[in-house]
Amino acid sequence: MFNMPHNKACRPGSTLHPVISKSRGIRSGVLQCLLALGLLSPYCASAQWVTQTIALKAGWNAVYLHVDPSHQSLAESIGSDITNPIMEVWRWAPALSTLQFVQTPQAPVEGAQWASWDRNAVTDQLLQRLVGNSAYLIRVGTNVATYTWTVKGKPLPPAYEWTTTGLNFLGFPTVPVNAPTFESFLAKAPDLQQNAEVYQYPGGELGSGNPARVYAFRTVKVNRGQAYWIRAGTVFNQYFAPFEVVLSSTRGVGFGDSLNASSFRLRNLSPTNVTVTLKLVASETPPAGQAAIAGTPPLLVRGALNTTNLTYTYSNLVVNGTYSWTFAAKGQPGSEVEVVLGLNRVAMGGSVGDNFAGVLRLTDSFGHAQVEMPVTASAASSAGLWVGAATVTQVGQYLKSYNRNNQNNPVMDTNGQYVVTGLNTNIGTVARAYPLRLIVHNPEVGGGNAVLLQRAFVGMDPWTNGVVALSEASLGAAYLSQARRLSAAHLPWTGTNACWSFDGALGVATNLSTVVTLNYDDQESNPFLHTYHPDHDNLDTSFKNQLGQGSESYTVTREIRLGVVPPEGESAAFTTSGKGVSGTYAETITVKGLARAGGTYDTRVFEVRGSFSLSRISSIPTLTRTASAQ
Repeated sequence: MFNMPHNKACRPGSTLHPVISKSRGIRSGVLQCLLALGLLSPYCASAQWVTQTIALKAGWNAVYLHVDPSHQSLAESIGSDITNPIMEVWRWAPALSTLQFVQTPQAPVEGAQWASWDRNAVTDQLLQRLVGNSAYLIRVGTNVATYTWTVKGKPLPPAYEWTTTGLNFLGFPTVPVNAPTFESFLAKAPDLQQNAEVYQYPGGELGSGNPARVYAFRTVKVNRGQAYWIRAGTVFNQYFAPFEVVLSSTRGVGFGDSLNASSFRLRNLSPTNVTVTLKLVASETPPAGQAAIAGTPPLLVRGALNTTNLTYTYSNLVVNGTYSWTFAAKGQPGSEVEVVLGLNRVAMGGSVGDNFAGVLRLTDSFGHAQVEMPVTASAASSAGLWVGAATVTQVGQYLKSYNRNNQNNPVMDTNGQYVVTGLNTNIGTVARAYPLRLIVHNPEVGGGNAVLLQRAFVGMDPWTNGVVALSEASLGAAYLSQARRLSAAHLPWTGTNACWSFDGALGVATNLSTVVTLNYDDQESNPFLHTYHPDHDNLDTSFKNQLGQGSESYTVTREIRLGVVPPEGESAAFTTSGKGVSGTYAETITVKGLARAGGTYDTRVFEVRGSFSLSRISSIPTLTRTASAQ
């Protein structure tokens, strides 16, 4: 017979139903265990929400939570509701050491593995919060025959450390409607089915029939949310559903603000073929006081590999959309798969820091299990230093056609000028692409416009704070060996490191432009000037007086345009991590010469086309323009 939390009518020392001691020694030991497991910490992270519904009867009920409701204390979720008939909650908290085990539920002696909450207790409540993937004994008052208990929390995939040396108190993630019988459910795990001893709590007071061993596997159902005592001798068990979900984290699938892909493994645990279906479900409304959810993450599921071009197919996974895999029997080739999910950040939208959350629901073709796990992402900031390059692939021509005589010689007019018959300014493809370094600093949202830089310094200041600066003087002298200097040789150099402001901020779908001017008398950067060449020094024959614009040098204006193109399809999810942007690059280069009547100038315009890509190498949102006193 099992020992369990006490019926109030039972008395200490009873050999049939010994009570669980409420001594401080026992509570202290369990408290240390719970603290070590982190089970007493309030749930504070942003999450998605699911409500688990559990049918309770008057008396004692065994419950298993598939959600984590630890954002609320028991005093808040149950104690504050006078209509809630739950009187006591006892949590089964197995010891951390696998060497400790029980053959029956823990006897009421020092080291008991139970933690409790009592509605009528004033102080000394060891159990403060409910956590997921845990079994509980719930005592419901006799003033109600049945009670539907709803618990809202974060969905959790199965996670239970099975012991072969004693009893296991757990539940199974079966479907909430039309649950399978034990015979049907355990048929997919023959070793467990043949050796399992199962005990359940039918409700009512504790006694010879509560808990009761389950013999009628053919008729008793494996209800979701119900906990069972199970022993299988020396059989080790990892069967909690016909399929297994192997995650790198019990938190589920999390993209954060920078990841673009995440994966987990699906494995068939049954001896027959099975089809597993994945469905994306929207989160329920968060409880009061919890972080708001901006939407459901737009996902893609990676499909088969195309061996011709070595790319993968993909499928969009929208809210209530599904994707399925068919697996061979356990242990056979094709019995497991790596599931790779991509996040389409372009389609996600939202403001910086917005939380996106949903539920990944997995079901099997047997109709036995429903495993749920969270999927989360947050809208990323684009602030920081972006470095990359433009690749020039097309340039505008400036080719004149001339009138020619019968001898194919150019014909002159009465002023002695060749007669022009046409001008070709079409854009043509270059023989070899030309790279141009791009350095862009982008502020936080609302912090102004992005700027184009000729050079930037990345490192630590004298106080070891990370900085992106215009001057080396802003860096700590002791940390220069760890700093980086970035420069773009095609942009004009100035002593003050002047930068050029774009007409907006860098984003996932923006068009930016700025104008870079090289004055005709800029000896440092103008390509038409050669300080030590008499024909190109912009000085008269006496080398004393500076000539005007257009005499030996020209003013050059470069209108630089970046068109950020949102990636589409597979690349949107699997190559865009929130740390890279790309798109079209264009320049309109205007060369301005001699002044003419009416305030005009001789000009010539060239067009340049290509593409660009930028990667964010620093998320520091502030550009340090002047050095602080060190």
